[in-house]
Order: sequence, then structure tokens, then C-alpha cells
Amino acid sequence: MRKVLTPMGGSIVIALVQRVVSGSVKVGEKIVGKIGEGFVVLVGVCQEDESADAIKLAKKVANLRVFEDEQDKMNLSVTDVGGEILAVSQFTLCADTAKGNRPSFAHAMQPEKAEQLFTAFVELLRAKGIHTETGIFGERMLVDIQNHGPVTIWIDTKAKRGK
Repeated sequence: MRKVLTPMGGSIVIALVQRVVSGSVKVGEKIVGKIGEGFVVLVGVCQEDESADAIKLAKKVANLRVFEDEQDKMNLSVTDVGGEILAVSQFTLCADTAKGNRPSFAHAMQPEKAEQLFTAFVELLRAKGIHTETGIFGERMLVDIQNHGPVTIWIDTKAKRGK
């Protein structure tokens, strides 16, 4: 989930979704989350995000049709293929790179509140019956992503709001 200020003063919620054959996340030397076929979802929670954003994002990710059907057409969702999700919190998705070469992370939500929204997103996916693993919120992580395709989708759940 990511909100960036647009020139019109609106906001956009964003997550980076990668279709994978496998993914894992380590903290130190310990693997804390690991999946097979499915999605690795990098999630940034920004200041203005709210529960509705987590709900909309979970629905969009669960129903995203980017897995091939029998005709080799991207027509199946992660649920359709029995896939799994590895969700990784990543405040750097809230970076503002408009000025200079050093990103500002001022748009990132405070960690305590961000963790609540990230956890809500994960629980919503689990409630849909999708096996979902995570990293450890706020920790330095090593993420292994075996992108399949490669297929990488940028989801902005508020792109048309306010236009």
C-alpha cells in the first residue's frame, strides 16, 4: 500500500506484486517466511492509509489474474492455482524522490500504525483461504524472489479516485 501525493492533491495506494515460482525471507540467518508458487507482495504503508486501503488491496491481490490457464492465457488468480503469498513490509515504497538524489521517507506511516495495517492486509488474505507468510515487520530482511515470467504488477487502488 502506498500513497504518494499527486499534483492534484489526491493520493494513490500502491503495492508491488511479483508472480513467483518461490520466495523466501530471512532475518539474520533464519528463514522466517517461505512460499512456493504464488506472489511476493512488497507493501509500503504511508501516512494517509486506512483500513479501507488494506481491504481493497487484499481483494485486488487475491483476484489478480496473472497465472496461465490451459490456453496459456493469463486468466487465473492465485486462489485458482492454489498459490501462496509472501507479504513483506517495505516502507521504502513510500519514498519521495522528487527532489535531489536522496529519497525522503517522510510519507511513511509511523511504524506502530503501519504494522497494524500491514497485519490487517495479511489477515484479510488468510481469511480468503490463501496461505500467506510474512517477514518480520521493521526488521532488516533478505528477500529471495524467483520471479516467474517475469511478471511484476504495480497496483494503485486509488488511481481513479479524485479525478
